[in-house]
Amino acid sequence: MTDGLLSGSPVDRSPGHRQATVRAMLGARTVAVVGASARPMSFGQQLLAEITRGDPAIEVVPVNPRYSELAGRPCLPSLADLADRPGGVDLVLLGVPNDALAEQLQLAAKIGARSAVVYASGYSAPGRPVLTEQLTAIAAEAQMAVCGGNCMGFWNLDHGVRALGFTENDVPPAGPVTFLSHSGSAFSAMLRNNRRIGFNLVVSAGQEFVTSIADYLDYAVDQPTTKVVAMLIETARDPQRLTAALRRAADADIPVVALKVGRSGRSQELVAAHSGALAGRDGAYDALFDAYQVLRVDDLDELCDTVELLASGRRAAAGALAAVHDSGAERALVVDVAESVGTAFAELAPATLARLDDLLDPGLEATNPLDVWGTGSDTRTLFASALTTMADDPAVAAVAVGLDLVREFDGELAYLEAAVDAARATTKSVVVLSNAHSSIDPASAASLRADGVPVLEGTRSGLLALGHLMRLRDLRARAPILAVTVQAQRRDRWRARLAGGPLSTVESMELLADYGVPVVATVAAGSAEQACAAAAQVGYPVVLKTDEPGIAHKSDVGGVRLNLADPVAVADAYTDVASRLGLAVSVSAMAGPGVELALGVVRDPQLGPMVMVAAGGVLIEVLADRVLAVPPLDRQRSLALLDRLRVRRLLDGARGAPPVDVSAVADVVSALSVLAVEIGDCIDAIDVNPLVCRPAGAVAVDALVVARPAW
Repeated sequence: MTDGLLSGSPVDRSPGHRQATVRAMLGARTVAVVGASARPMSFGQQLLAEITRGDPAIEVVPVNPRYSELAGRPCLPSLADLADRPGGVDLVLLGVPNDALAEQLQLAAKIGARSAVVYASGYSAPGRPVLTEQLTAIAAEAQMAVCGGNCMGFWNLDHGVRALGFTENDVPPAGPVTFLSHSGSAFSAMLRNNRRIGFNLVVSAGQEFVTSIADYLDYAVDQPTTKVVAMLIETARDPQRLTAALRRAADADIPVVALKVGRSGRSQELVAAHSGALAGRDGAYDALFDAYQVLRVDDLDELCDTVELLASGRRAAAGALAAVHDSGAERALVVDVAESVGTAFAELAPATLARLDDLLDPGLEATNPLDVWGTGSDTRTLFASALTTMADDPAVAAVAVGLDLVREFDGELAYLEAAVDAARATTKSVVVLSNAHSSIDPASAASLRADGVPVLEGTRSGLLALGHLMRLRDLRARAPILAVTVQAQRRDRWRARLAGGPLSTVESMELLADYGVPVVATVAAGSAEQACAAAAQVGYPVVLKTDEPGIAHKSDVGGVRLNLADPVAVADAYTDVASRLGLAVSVSAMAGPGVELALGVVRDPQLGPMVMVAAGGVLIEVLADRVLAVPPLDRQRSLALLDRLRVRRLLDGARGAPPVDVSAVADVVSALSVLAVEIGDCIDAIDVNPLVCRPAGAVAVDALVVARPAW
């Protein structure tokens, strides 16, 4: 026996052991099928049939006390009969109902099996112990990898392991794409896609009792056949490991395309009901994906178009999109959709336009996108020449042929041949962009794909995919962020203070200033006399605010008095505020006019501290114009974060206002991100609102710090 549960030897809990068990599962050479059956169309029969259709070198052992032989193999009564098998058991497929799962998984653990697949839901009957917790505890103690529960299994095409919980007659082509899914239905749909996307690994992760999407991604990154990873995920059950795996994928230049469900509140409720998962703040996932160069898509059509484009192996060159069409109206349609999804067209050089003009019939304009349809003579040469001419332009990142890829009854293949000719004449990406998915001729699409030309199957999804191709280029081109040099003395001082109770306004401003955020001069006061002295110290005019603990939104309760110009006004304001809300106030210098933003650090329940940038003042609630980012942030990334705000144009000056020093604002964002790195784990939220942005810089006017409870 090698299992620590029986031998008394310590269980190996190292990351290397975890990775080894995942490798043993996905590349299993010995597989036990518990619940194997000869009954036609039963789950046990399908399970056995699928695993035996895989690599013939895999040793498959049926387990069921009702049979002595199944599928030409000896059938064992119990997993216990495999206890002394030389080399052990790599994988146990548990084709049993919920009420037998705990017993059989415990047996698998006792014989030292390295992994298992749980297909059943793992839900307990009322009044019984929580089954999912039992299964998790068994596997965790034995350090087994477990796919599921409530999953469809997996198919490792590289190693011929068909651990499928359903009959799969079609065999997809082997290829460079890994697909990881929390949806069993999407898992099946991708396996049966009509595009013939080539996979090396497809996993239905289910509820992830033990082994998560992060583990499968980590495995995929190590496979030499993996060139693209696609994921459909509901949540990150192991955020730290997922973050590390995404970082590894980016470092290995393996694009990751993610369809993350749970954007809306109702969608998050459904995710929780489906799998017991918390969907997490959607903006936090945007931040995670941006930090680790993940391309986020909104539906399966967009995912498929993006994956097919990336799997072709060609990347976007510098510049933007060029397109050639055979229809003026559909060209206009593509322009409209491209503008709505943010996919830009390239500005062609004069020399390129001149060469195009030489190709066109009279009356057609050399422009981008280009309508080349004239007399229809020598279509292949015309289209191929237009495409290669555009591809030769340094401003062109990729070229699309806009076609309704319908069946041609006259046998016309000129469009297809032109696309292939152009693809062979350039290293840039050349694709066919079809506007009507339902009209695509399968034979034509298959022919193009066989020649290495991706076929994008919808106007919107195709243009989004091309946008992702260019976004990946831009993400890869970003300079790496240098690691933050932690100032231990500063960090430890503020950690200790945060553990000591709520911060006053003055202390909150001191915290920001200590991390390099400019703040207005602020002094605490507890009487009218102290308030007047504070005003004299910071300089008139001043702002007086309540500073009583527990009052987060001071203006909502009449706790803010602005533009106090003299001691009489300050004393009157203090008397009013103190009589209603309490004696503690702060007195600050007026910041003056400027564009108001809100900054902050917020803790996502799954993904940890995030930097927030938003429209400031009352607009933060009215517009809900906010974006999140994973810290730390350099100036480049801070500027990009600001660019995503709807109020961004205000920073450049509006209605005669002078432009703001945007670089200074970005530096404030970057400084706040350093705070998030050093002490973010001690904070639930920091609200800097407003940050007044001006031509001469930016200054924080108010701050609220909510420390994270110690428990």
